[in-house]
Amino acid sequence: MNLKKQMGQFPNEKRKIYFSTLPNYTNGKFQNILPTPALLEGESMTKLLLETLCKIENVTPKLPIPFVVTDLKNLKPEENALVWFGHSSYFIQIDGKKFLVDPVFSGNASPMPGSIKAFPGSDHYKPEDMPDIDVLLISHDHWDHLDYSTVQTLKEKVGKVICGLGTGQHFEYWGWETDKIIEKNWWESIDLVDGFTVTLTPARHFSGRLLNRNISLWTSFVLQTPSKKLFLGGDSGYGNHFTEIGEKYGPFDLAVMECGQYNEKWPYIHSLPEQIIEEVKELKARNFIPVHHSKFKLAQHPWFEPLELVSKYAEENSIPVTLPMIGEKVDLDQLGEIAWKKWWEELM
Repeated sequence: MNLKKQMGQFPNEKRKIYFSTLPNYTNGKFQNILPTPALLEGESMTKLLLETLCKIENVTPKLPIPFVVTDLKNLKPEENALVWFGHSSYFIQIDGKKFLVDPVFSGNASPMPGSIKAFPGSDHYKPEDMPDIDVLLISHDHWDHLDYSTVQTLKEKVGKVICGLGTGQHFEYWGWETDKIIEKNWWESIDLVDGFTVTLTPARHFSGRLLNRNISLWTSFVLQTPSKKLFLGGDSGYGNHFTEIGEKYGPFDLAVMECGQYNEKWPYIHSLPEQIIEEVKELKARNFIPVHHSKFKLAQHPWFEPLELVSKYAEENSIPVTLPMIGEKVDLDQLGEIAWKKWWEELM
């Protein structure tokens, strides 16, 4: 596959001129609300890379990840459902509209063939399993959230793409029609149709497909539909933006929270499991589903640890949590009423 094509394209001059007028864009780069170094003070990338050579138990599953086969093309029109595909990819059918978030169906989360491969069992779902999609939501342009081969295969099935500023340049470079692409800044909203609104909200993270960081925006989303309000979290470290989002748009029926691929050495760009609970409270979410785990090894924690810890902390704090297997249908009209099986315990 053409690596140059996969890389995407830097924002053009017209975009950069507009970006330079924005408060969250300085010296050619988008900025987090809070100072956000990539690593904890005193840590170095060299030291971190050396530590990755140390053997840690259970960073990959010993058995295939279990999954459920759900026919997404034949859901009942009246069903309000979410289906998670592992890592940060999931499908939502709600109030008659279909949304797809950060789909990565190529089997790896890297431009280099054979690297960062999906765990056995976690890669059942492919672009051809997807129905027509009204809106494709892309939280940021990292390889494990924006997958070139996946989105190109889906191109004819997608009505609109909604993403952060600068990310639309990739889609234009890849031949997508410009009238399909909607890119916005934090706190900007898109009114779709008949009571559907998507609002881009802050995240504490970074962007970039190789060396140039932060030339496009990373984001989370608030999805308001006629019957539900959902928080769709992109990659994010803990920050005061969760409280602000909760105050402006909460309470939420469900929050999709990125929980996994964390490390105490990089605490500002990925939340730790105990921080997820605080974020859910600050968002005023009645229920949450942890994602960003169980498909790719991007950190040195046991693969099941995000699920094990966040479910434990949720129970201790009496916060309802949704814990489906890959492909298992979540009924958005029955949130909090299902006793979810701790499926990962059988693989520990």
